[in-house]
This record gives sequence, structure tokens and C-alpha cells, in this order.
Amino acid sequence: MIVGLLNVGSLVLGLTAWVLPVISLLKRNNSQIEKFMLRCVVSLALCTVALYFQILYSHYLVRISDWSAIMDTSSGVVFISGVLLVVTLVFNVLVVLKYSKNNRGL
Repeated sequence: MIVGLLNVGSLVLGLTAWVLPVISLLKRNNSQIEKFMLRCVVSLALCTVALYFQILYSHYLVRISDWSAIMDTSSGVVFISGVLLVVTLVFNVLVVLKYSKNNRGL
């Protein structure tokens, strides 16, 4: 039963990994670098855990020898994992660029 939660957990963690940098991008006050950088680090950590959950689920399918499920889902998992990774990185780079642009005078 817990294995079924890996996909749900991966989805929730991946979406949260996107929401955190978006919150940083929408904030108007750029005076607190700690909060912006903490959101970036947490976002990247959540993305990592979401990807790890997918690896664990694939390992579970191998362990139970469900080869048809692996063949049916592997290309989708690879594509979605790539999207998760790229979007998370782009959002976090935008946060860092926004912060560094607004605080060059320091």
C-alpha cells in the first residue's frame, strides 16, 4: 500500500518544488536573502526527493517483475522527470537572477 503513495508523493513534492520559487518570484520585498535562498534550496531538495520516489517505484516494479508496467510507464516517467527537473531549475535560476539584479548595490 505504501508503494502506491510513492507516485502521489512524487507529484505533491514536484508541484511544491515549483510553487516555492514562484512565491519568491511574486514577492515584492527583496530585502531578505535568507528566505529567498532557503526557498531555492528547499525547492531543489523537494525535486530531488520527488525523483527519488520515482526511482523507488521503478525498483519496486522490477522487484515484483512487472515488466509490462515498466515498459508501459518508463518513457512517460523519463519525460515527466525531465520536465520536473528543467522547470525546477529554471524557476530557481530566475529567483537567483531576480535577487542578484535587485541587490547589486550591496
